[in-house]
Amino acid sequence: MGFGYSGFDVFGGFDTMFFIVFLFTIGVFIAVIVRGISTWNKNNNSPRLTVTAKVVSKRTEVSHHNHANAGDVTGVHGYSTTSSTWHYVTFQVESGDRMELSVTGSEYGMLAEGDVGKLSFQGTRYLSFERS
Repeated sequence: MGFGYSGFDVFGGFDTMFFIVFLFTIGVFIAVIVRGISTWNKNNNSPRLTVTAKVVSKRTEVSHHNHANAGDVTGVHGYSTTSSTWHYVTFQVESGDRMELSVTGSEYGMLAEGDVGKLSFQGTRYLSFERS
């Protein structure tokens, strides 16, 4: 009988389906890289601004990832878990506009809702906040 294409003929065979999934994956990867470079470039070309602002809210985003232990792709020998945490602070400027900026964990811990001070930023990049 061999390895025929009977189950994958809808897409023209297994090789074609694999190629489509591969191209899609590469396309998404390239799009993420282009978007990151575009944001980085836009931020670098934006002026550095310092404005009076108030901390109006804070939030964190946590993602968890499970990995099979010791190269065991089956998971028979258990899993290890890693997590990533992102910290965001929303500032309100004198005009009433709000902006949410990503900050480091230490900056996040030092800021409290209701703090007023001088916010320095460049595009969507947080630089610093000095309480008044």
